[in-house]
Amino acid sequence: MPAQRIVVTGANGFIGRNFIVRLSELGMDAVPLSRESTRESWFTAIADADAVIHLAGANRPTDPAEFMAVNHGTADLIAEAVAAAGHPVRIAYASSSRAEEPTDYGRSKLAGEERLKVLAEETGSPVHILRLPNVFGKWARPNYNSAVATFCHNIARGLPIQVNDPAAPLSLVYIDDVMAALVAIVNGEAPEGAVTIDPIYHTTVGAVAETIAGFRQDRSDNLIDSVGTGLTRALYSTYVSALPLEEFSYVIAAHSDPRGSFSEILKTRTSGQFSYFTAHPGVTRGGHYHHSKTEKFLIVHGIARFGFRHVVTGETHEIIVSGERPEIVETVPGWTHDVTNIGDTELISLLWANEIFDRAYPDTIAAKV
Repeated sequence: MPAQRIVVTGANGFIGRNFIVRLSELGMDAVPLSRESTRESWFTAIADADAVIHLAGANRPTDPAEFMAVNHGTADLIAEAVAAAGHPVRIAYASSSRAEEPTDYGRSKLAGEERLKVLAEETGSPVHILRLPNVFGKWARPNYNSAVATFCHNIARGLPIQVNDPAAPLSLVYIDDVMAALVAIVNGEAPEGAVTIDPIYHTTVGAVAETIAGFRQDRSDNLIDSVGTGLTRALYSTYVSALPLEEFSYVIAAHSDPRGSFSEILKTRTSGQFSYFTAHPGVTRGGHYHHSKTEKFLIVHGIARFGFRHVVTGETHEIIVSGERPEIVETVPGWTHDVTNIGDTELISLLWANEIFDRAYPDTIAAKV
C-alpha cells in the first residue's frame, strides 16, 4: 500500500510542526500549507490528498474580523477544494473547546465546524472535529500559544511571570496526545464527528506556574520531581524543551580527597538518590553499616572487591566484580561493608541509595569489615 498523502494546514504552527515530524516518522507523505500558500496551491494539494489535517487558524489577530475570515474562510476553502477534487477526503479540524462561546473567536470556530459538516453531507468525506482546550508541549511559542509556553520560557531564563488569578481553572492537553489522536484519524481508527483527546488535565493557572517554577529550583538543588507520569511529566518535558542553549548542561559538586572523588548525580523526593565515586588503585572506601538505608553499586570501570561483615554474628562475605560484566552489589542493613579497588586503573562506580543523605540522621555507623 503506498504511503498516504496528508495535507497539513497551519504547518508552520506549533501543532503543525509537531505533526509534520510525526508523519515523517511514520513514512507518510506530508504536504504542508501555511499562510504563505496560495489559493491555487491549496486546490492542487487537496486534489490528490488522502486526508487534510486542518490546523490553520487565527488566535490573536489585531482585527477581530480576522477570526471569521480565517477560521471560517479556510474551512470554506477546504470544502471548495475537496468538492473540486471529486472524491471523498478525510478531514480533521482542530477546533476549540471555546467554539460555543459567544465571542468572535468562538463563533468563528463553530462556523468552521458547521461548514465542514456540510462538506461531509455533500461529498461523503469523513469529518472529525477536535475541540481542543489549551495545547502545550515542545515548540510552542511563548506569549502566543499558551500560558504554559510563556511560563516555561520565562522561568527557564529567570524572567518574571504574571499570574493574575492563581485559582483560575485551566484545562490542558499535551501535544503528544494530540498527535496520537491525529494519527488515529489518518489511519481511519477514529469515529467520525467529535473526537475526544485523552487525557485532558484539569488544573489551575497557579498550580501550573508553581510546578514549573519548582523545576528550576529543583535543578539548582540537584533534585528531581516525580516527572515520569501524567501532567507533571508533560510539564517537565515542556519546560526542558524551553531551556536556552547555555542551560543544556550544568555542573554538579565534586568532593575529592586522596582516595578519589564523590558526586551526587541526582536526588529524588521519594526514591532516594544517585551518585558516583572513583577510587585510586589500592584504595578502600566505606567501612560502615546502616540500620535501614540500602544501596546498589554498579562498577562501570575497574575491578572491585566488596567486603561484608554481620555486625552481630561476625559472619563475613566477599564479592569481586568488574566493569566488564554489569553486576549490581547491594548493601544490606546490619552488615558493615567496604569496597576496595583491586585493579591497576581507576575504579568508577555508580551508586543508588534508597534515601537522600540527611546529615542530621545519616544512618551511617563507622565499623571495619
